[in-house]
Amino acid sequence: MQVKAPDRAATAHRSEAARPAPRPRTGPPRWRSRTVQGLGYAAPTALFVAVFFVLPLFLVGQMSLSDWPLLAGDRGGNAPENYTDVTGGPLFWPAVRFTLLYTAVVTVVLLGLALLLALLVQEARPGTGFFRTVYFLPGALGLASASLLFWGMYSPTTGPLSRLLEGLGLVDDPVSFLGTPASALLSTVFLVVWKFAGFYMLILLVGLQRIPHEVYEAARIDGAGRGQIFRAVTLPLLRPSLALSLLLCVTGSLLAFDQFFVLTKGGPDNSTVTVVQLIYREAFQRLNLGTAAALSIVVLAALLLLNAAQFRGLRRTDES
Repeated sequence: MQVKAPDRAATAHRSEAARPAPRPRTGPPRWRSRTVQGLGYAAPTALFVAVFFVLPLFLVGQMSLSDWPLLAGDRGGNAPENYTDVTGGPLFWPAVRFTLLYTAVVTVVLLGLALLLALLVQEARPGTGFFRTVYFLPGALGLASASLLFWGMYSPTTGPLSRLLEGLGLVDDPVSFLGTPASALLSTVFLVVWKFAGFYMLILLVGLQRIPHEVYEAARIDGAGRGQIFRAVTLPLLRPSLALSLLLCVTGSLLAFDQFFVLTKGGPDNSTVTVVQLIYREAFQRLNLGTAAALSIVVLAALLLLNAAQFRGLRRTDES
């Protein structure tokens, strides 16, 4: 009697039928859960930006279009009176010119010195870490504290600088470092350069250390000198760090307030009044929040346009 072999196809079909059917997915799709998770991570930052930037910006915009004394509150709209009062004031254009002059001087001197310091401490040598720390150390001091320190040093009666110059026989009378517009500007520039040179040195030093040594070796093999290597290799490859430093330096200089408020109070004869000082005077001395807000909007618009122009110029340079 011949036994018939079992049909494999039928057996496989029966085993598949015996398996339980997969349960349908009841939860949300994976992309939706990731979206919810990402929103949860971004929610604290978004809330912080909304509370401390977006809402105050809307409030400043409302103030700039209203008659808003500091001690009386909103008295209703008066647009565009605040903007015309700001631009037509006797100190507006002198403050703009001085702020631009200060920005140009600080940017050139500060970034030039920072690049020089970064080149000096670029290579790892004995004592390099010590000098890096010494150069960066003034950056750990607050700007207001540094301004108070230099205000005491610049004092013609009790300050050590004037006494030192008199002791060396370089001057006969006490020196008033903040007594004239030119000396006040240069004294403030010296303070800012001393304070921030180490900070920008650190930014440029990071950019220098990212340049491969093979590029320098190839340039030396081709017979390039130090000046040629600096112009053809270092500066082009250091462009991102220079761009960041330029952006931070220009923006910080245009918003200068602490150093002039402590050192000069805008003097002598309102020759060192910056735009931000003018905002402070409108708000807390003339008690007019409307004109102060209008000037703040003007400064914000100018900064946005300037930063956009800088980014566009840098992008064109990179593409070329």
